[in-house]
Amino acid sequence: MIVTTTPSIEGHQIVNYLGVVTGETIIGANFVKDFFAGIRDVFGGRSGSYEKVLREAKDAAMSEMQQRAQQMGANAIVGIDLDYETIGPNNSMLMVTASGTAVVIN
Repeated sequence: MIVTTTPSIEGHQIVNYLGVVTGETIIGANFVKDFFAGIRDVFGGRSGSYEKVLREAKDAAMSEMQQRAQQMGANAIVGIDLDYETIGPNNSMLMVTASGTAVVIN
């Protein structure tokens, strides 16, 4: 399945718009990751543990969105948007939402 943030796909014509599709995921970061991320924040550098959690959440939301589009009969998704939010007590949970338009292309 072709997925893109653009409203069209070069070399392909959109023959049917099937509607908006979304995928959501919420992932918690445990206190050990928080502890080591805090140490990195004090001394500088990147937080590899948080980056990994962020990638996993994005991948899960994208996968869910693609599954929903496929169930609708789509072979592509255009106009994809990713949103990231922290939620829960002390902002301890990361929510990622992927949305786009399911389409049929030729």
